[in-house]
Amino acid sequence: MNKGGFTGKAQAYAAGRPGYPDSAVEYICSLVPPDAVFADIGAGTGIFTVLIARCGYKIFAVEPNADMREQLTITLEPYPNAEIYCGAGEASTLPDQCVDAIICSQSLGWLDLDGFRAECRRIAKPGAMIASIFNETPGEIHTIRSHRYTSRQASELFFCNPIIREFPNNIQYSLKKWFHRIASNSDFPLPSDPGYDEYIAKANEFFIQNNIGGFIYELLMTVVYVESL
Repeated sequence: MNKGGFTGKAQAYAAGRPGYPDSAVEYICSLVPPDAVFADIGAGTGIFTVLIARCGYKIFAVEPNADMREQLTITLEPYPNAEIYCGAGEASTLPDQCVDAIICSQSLGWLDLDGFRAECRRIAKPGAMIASIFNETPGEIHTIRSHRYTSRQASELFFCNPIIREFPNNIQYSLKKWFHRIASNSDFPLPSDPGYDEYIAKANEFFIQNNIGGFIYELLMTVVYVESL
């Protein structure tokens, strides 16, 4: 799992990354019992984790990056039903057979799929659900980026016979949120890195050219792959 690519970017990630529509969360929750225990693998800053925690479920948030875990702690502070673990998809540090549902929210493409599959079998209770949830642009061409799979590609490889659902998820960015969105990318340079000013100038130019009334609108689709182990 990518431990270093998001170092120094956790605040931008929390502020700029798209969330998930209520309809997608309600769908996932409808597939588990009321007392289900979740694991969010590669939880990041908790953008999806907190949506499950708000529904009252116990959830383990597993994240390998220290900066992301620090922001994750802030996100989940109001929720005693959420626990944070320093771990990865292939080695979550969770106990054996402890969860009813395993979720990868925008993270499956970062994992070693064989290692993650073995870890799922270890931590899952019999008949547990596993789901991959991610946002994408409809009609997006999926090419391998930074020597990793997209979430769509990884889901196609990982799941054997999934149920696939899609939910509209339209996002609005102010200039400030747009800069946070761009700065949250794993390959975006930090202020101390060469090329940072050039990236910022390009992001600003894009916003100027594409905003409508001071906002950029992104028409996304939230995709959910679900399968029972």
